Amino acid sequence: MSTAHDVVVTGLGATTPLGGDVASTWEALLAGRSGVRRIDDAEHEWVERHQLPVKIAAPLAVAPTEVLPRVQARRLDRCEQVALVAAKEAWAQAGLGPRDDMQVEPERLAVVVATGIGGAVTLLDQDDLLETGGLRKVSPLTVPMLMPNGPAAWVGIEYGAQGGVHAPVSACASGAEALAWALRLLRGGEVDVVIAGGAEACITGITVAGFVQARTLSQRNDEPERASRPFDVDRDGFVLGEGAGIMVLERAEFAAARGATVLGRLAGAGLTSDAYHITGPEPEGIGQSRAIAKAVRDAGLEPSDIGHVNCHATSTVAGDVGETRAVRKALGDHPVLTAPKSALGHMVGAAGAVESIITLLSIKEGVIPATLNLENLDPGVELDVVAGEPRKVDLDAAVCDSFGFGGHNAAVVITGA
Repeated sequence: MSTAHDVVVTGLGATTPLGGDVASTWEALLAGRSGVRRIDDAEHEWVERHQLPVKIAAPLAVAPTEVLPRVQARRLDRCEQVALVAAKEAWAQAGLGPRDDMQVEPERLAVVVATGIGGAVTLLDQDDLLETGGLRKVSPLTVPMLMPNGPAAWVGIEYGAQGGVHAPVSACASGAEALAWALRLLRGGEVDVVIAGGAEACITGITVAGFVQARTLSQRNDEPERASRPFDVDRDGFVLGEGAGIMVLERAEFAAARGATVLGRLAGAGLTSDAYHITGPEPEGIGQSRAIAKAVRDAGLEPSDIGHVNCHATSTVAGDVGETRAVRKALGDHPVLTAPKSALGHMVGAAGAVESIITLLSIKEGVIPATLNLENLDPGVELDVVAGEPRKVDLDAAVCDSFGFGGHNAAVVITGA
């Protein structure tokens, strides 16, 4: 039975290294395909120009320029493009109608679309033009294209959202944090519908070089599909990806009144911060554990109700094991884990949103995708991790974890329809 505080999901949209929409991404994930490939090609010529030791990444399966009108795409940074692609799919599934005849009043529609980095590609490209061609070569759209709130702003403009447009920036926790803020807006009665999620598209020389210097990227160049290995004893870092994930969220009463199809529920969220280190997680996972526990309490559930955790697990040496300790502390030994970044790469600000969609589909479809490349489980991981083949399950509630540089911890609880 719905209550006034229930928040339901009525639309899903995504564009990822595995597919240009939710259905193709989900199908590829269940089939055990990887979106990771070598990028020492003409499109990524900076790999060889700068002699970077990492020559792999997880680019989009479908370029956003194949989906968006040419004139519109030229005015947008790639990060903004992917946000609009995912938002269009989610909005269409929600069935809220065209902008001039929507089933929600503009003042009751909000947007919360996060990013971790934003339009850095535009910033770099336009700076190059300034250095080589002078002021006249710089685009007048430079600032709207590079600003971190650009993805959220363009989605808001696309659908005429006048209930507020927000752009959380919390590194790799950004996408999940966007869902948490959307939940608060809807529960507080400020709006009836929120378009929420995350977007990132910054596979470029400076980001790869920076992560290389931080020693966080896998250098398994000769085996791209096997590079991301969450929880495996031989993991050596993550693979940088790009993409976007968007949910259309509604107050349950509003969705019911318009006869919307409910796909699942965003039942709870927990946000904490480590206040420990700018890049490293607190060693005992205290902040991560508190975020998970807060999300479960916020959903009105008990730890025993959570059957599955979609882990942040990026394939870094310290992070993966630490997360499992946090899960055990918050929930106990019973949840079954998986780590989609093994197939998708790490989409930074989009990761939490895309993986929340995967979590919802795991509940809805009754199957948990396998963690790729998990051949030798790290002995420090004392929980059940799905590997080899997808696992059929009967789930009522699951948690999706997202943790970011700066000590940001976000967890969301998703339940069935």
